Amino acid sequence: MSNKKLDGRVAILTGAGGGLGAEAARVLALHGAHVAIVDIDGAAAQRVAAEIEGQGGQALAVQCDVSVEAEVRNMVEAVVGRFGRVDILHNNAAVLSVEQRQRDRDVINMDVEAWDRAMAVNLRGAMLCSKYAIREMLKHGRGSVIFVTSGLGVQGDLSLSAYAASKAALIMLSRSVAAQYGKQGIRSNALQIGLAPAENAHGSMPAPLLDILRDNHLTPELGTPRQIADVVAFLASDESAFVTGTTLVADGGFGSHTPSLVAMKALFAQTGAKGM
Repeated sequence: MSNKKLDGRVAILTGAGGGLGAEAARVLALHGAHVAIVDIDGAAAQRVAAEIEGQGGQALAVQCDVSVEAEVRNMVEAVVGRFGRVDILHNNAAVLSVEQRQRDRDVINMDVEAWDRAMAVNLRGAMLCSKYAIREMLKHGRGSVIFVTSGLGVQGDLSLSAYAASKAALIMLSRSVAAQYGKQGIRSNALQIGLAPAENAHGSMPAPLLDILRDNHLTPELGTPRQIADVVAFLASDESAFVTGTTLVADGGFGSHTPSLVAMKALFAQTGAKGM
């Protein structure tokens, strides 16, 4: 008999056709969960599901635009039809394509369609998936909902105003879910992630930008997708049974210090001989 910590659990992971969502799905499957790979790109979801099944796991690919209620309802029905229940919901889906980044700017230059799209996918999508997945969790009196947020949800920045606002709202949505359904066995937490580039993301980001971000981490290097996925697995499992209504930060210390830290270190290095 297996003693894997997610044995018999059924997990829905949105935006899992690639990147951090796909890695989370792989890790949850390694821990014994049956995983539903949900993505607006059906072919990408199929590839991840096939990979997991090829390694002996149980996976279902579902194409779904999480901003469309009917599609979300049908997605959850498909998962229950295949696996019989829902125990874990990882609200990971977000829109952050190159085109979206270019349009999601500072407020006076905001493309309002980009604003609306960010809210539709990042926030409305998480609400809709929670609405239908939690209904299934309540039938069994147990469940873990994980909302993916970002340092941009708590720290102001020069651009990505819509993305940041949606990520801030997810923190409160997570707390609302925890407050509303905690006594019925449902836990809800936000996971504030730092920069853990997946696949070819390192190549798509300018090296000087990566250097700045790396310098501002309190770890030797940037994060990896596996490091984020391991935290997802913790929040999904009974290891975190007493953790709910909070935001767990996995960002290599990026958000924990004053932004002047790196510049001050450089100054101290230059003036160290003078006693600073």
